Amino acid sequence: MNERRQDGNTRGWRRPDASMSLLSDLFAGKVLDPGYAEAAARREAAGEREPRRGRFRHGGVLLVLIVVGLLIAVAVAEVRRSEPVAQQQRSRLIGEIRTRTAESDELQRRLDRLRADTERQRVAALARSEAGRRARADLTAAGAAAAAVPVEGTALVVTLADAEPQDGGRRRADAGRVYDQDLQVLVNALWAAGARAIGINGQRLTPTTAIRTAGEAILVDYRPLTGPYEVTALGDRDRIEGALRRSAAGRRLQALEDRFGVRYGTRRTDEARLPAAGALQLRHARPRGEGGRGEGARGEGPRGEGTRRP
Repeated sequence: MNERRQDGNTRGWRRPDASMSLLSDLFAGKVLDPGYAEAAARREAAGEREPRRGRFRHGGVLLVLIVVGLLIAVAVAEVRRSEPVAQQQRSRLIGEIRTRTAESDELQRRLDRLRADTERQRVAALARSEAGRRARADLTAAGAAAAAVPVEGTALVVTLADAEPQDGGRRRADAGRVYDQDLQVLVNALWAAGARAIGINGQRLTPTTAIRTAGEAILVDYRPLTGPYEVTALGDRDRIEGALRRSAAGRRLQALEDRFGVRYGTRRTDEARLPAAGALQLRHARPRGEGGRGEGARGEGPRGEGTRRP
């Protein structure tokens, strides 16, 4: 069937599915556009070179992994090599501490023997006259007040200890530990209750004794103590125990036990003995009755938070 144009020319016949030529060419396998062929050629050329780049890339990754592994191995070797050195240094320091502690204890025992010998000679010399006997009585009273002589007698023993470990070996909280402030409050309350002598774990306290914390240890006159802490108060046990129970310190310690598990208890003993404390370091002195109130000598104990004796 022929169709005519407006100018009178005749146009040839065409297929009814001519408008679907794109789909026909696709199914027939014909190239739709020369650009597709060019792109396919570039992909093919790139595909030939890709294995080379892939091999290079994989080789670089492997090299990086090898280097990292070598660095880790060297670091582990260095750490293992330094462990014996650190252990040796730690063992050496522990040995030095034990040696120095043993030397200090031996010197303290020697000092105690010399003091005892000096006291015997002084007693013998003062006993030869009436004035000497009066001076000896005054020295005895002053020595007791300054914790310069050993004492013994009935006492109330107050025990403080950290809370029992819980939750896999850990304490309930940091508040479950005994701190230096707790011992300070307790000692001051015992002085106020009428104790005539106090010691912590057998170490005698003086009016200038300092109780403080250094790391995990509690120091009493710069000597470390470990718990449980036994505070021995010589004197009238009934009076001391009753006054402690009624005091703010007693209520504080009871609250620490109830709330945080700090172990707190008291017991009585008929035979308690406390050694003499270390001698004070005299800074200056003057004869009694001269200047001001006539104080004889002044000493200096450890600085810092300490106990307070009325």
